[in-house]
Amino acid sequence: MLSRMTLRDRSLRFAAVAGAMVAAFAWSGAPSRADNYPSRNITLIVPSPPGGGTDTQARILAPTLSKILGQTIVIENRPGASGNIGAQAVSKAAPDGYTMLAMISSHVINQFVLKNVPYNINDFAMISRTVTVPGVLVGNPKLPAKNLKELLKYLKAHPGKVAFGSGGVGSLSQLIVELFSQETGVKMLHVPYRGTHPALNATLAGDVQLDVPDLTIALSQIKAGKLIGYGVTSAKRASIAPDIPTLAEEGVKGFDAVQWFGLCAPHGTPPAIVKKLHDAVVKALNDPEVKARYAKLGMTPAPSASPAAYAKFVHAEGVRWGRVVKAAHITAK
Repeated sequence: MLSRMTLRDRSLRFAAVAGAMVAAFAWSGAPSRADNYPSRNITLIVPSPPGGGTDTQARILAPTLSKILGQTIVIENRPGASGNIGAQAVSKAAPDGYTMLAMISSHVINQFVLKNVPYNINDFAMISRTVTVPGVLVGNPKLPAKNLKELLKYLKAHPGKVAFGSGGVGSLSQLIVELFSQETGVKMLHVPYRGTHPALNATLAGDVQLDVPDLTIALSQIKAGKLIGYGVTSAKRASIAPDIPTLAEEGVKGFDAVQWFGLCAPHGTPPAIVKKLHDAVVKALNDPEVKARYAKLGMTPAPSASPAAYAKFVHAEGVRWGRVVKAAHITAK
């Protein structure tokens, strides 16, 4: 198991390295090597199997990004180890702008909960965030609570008796519930599953009472009355479910925790190439057809203002989730 000192050391290392990374992106004096870039196909490594949210959002973006850059974006799926296999491949790739990673939230969480993560945050040059997807706190209808106020009252009256499912130890779904618990002072029992869909199925069956899946996979069950939707985890209501309030609206002030996706390249990729990729991503995310396709899936384009801004965001996410992991004493087995 990881000691508390180890978690603290990892948090400090993350902060120091990410701070240096932000400073590096802020420097604009590097000679340009982007004049004839790109001159061949670009490989986008997706660290998950085909068909999932990470893969889908990448495949929506890739064709338009290809048109803007004038070269084909080739998607290569390398799933496994909570996204670590794909991330490791990119971390070791040539820093020439021809290999990118479809980055996900877990890439900043893994270092705090898993042993021997085969990469570090300084192994990457941040390009931009792409889209965000809100989660939703859902409950089995047998729970005697039809809204968040009633749920909080019930949880406080039954500390440690209500079980919540998650996609696994250290998964974003677990950490969002742990953050919710820390913000509200409630105590629950965590039951990890091997993925978000098994956890959602367990909630539907009543094996656990609560879960925080992506809104996109839970909405049909909420509409059918098979789940209670207590609130979305984003700061604003979701366009695909405007009738579901946010947790912040329901009393958990300032709550904002979503699944996010982004793009990064190997460390050492020339800043001029990183900027060219960033600008192309922003342009692609503002394409009306791309925005419409994302909207149908409940995904919100969220491009970063600059590579430095994305680096700063990734740093902040690492600090936040590192604190949650430490406070909840989450460790991988």
